Amino acid sequence: MQDHRFARRMFRWAALYGIVVLAPLYLAPLPERGAEVSLGFIGVALVFQAVFWIIGGDPARYRALMPCAVGEKLVFGLPALALFAQGRAAPAVAVFAAIDVLLGLGFLLAWRRTA
Repeated sequence: MQDHRFARRMFRWAALYGIVVLAPLYLAPLPERGAEVSLGFIGVALVFQAVFWIIGGDPARYRALMPCAVGEKLVFGLPALALFAQGRAAPAVAVFAAIDVLLGLGFLLAWRRTA
């Protein structure tokens, strides 16, 4: 039961954090080119917050989705950190990327600890 509690908290807190960080991006100015990419990224990421919330509701039942959740975190976090290392991304991007990588590692730990 303790392991389920960790997974439940991990996924629920990640969902809340994601909504707080992502939802305001819909109000931010969009680039002149590629606005659809920005909106698509924000939308898909917000949909995943719902997935995280669902996983957190019953981690044992939705354990099979946890590796997808890890992937969702790493698909932004790792490339963004690589771009930052090359001087092609702002420090703020690196901060959010690092948070995503840490959440991905937390999701991986939750997956391993959930039976």
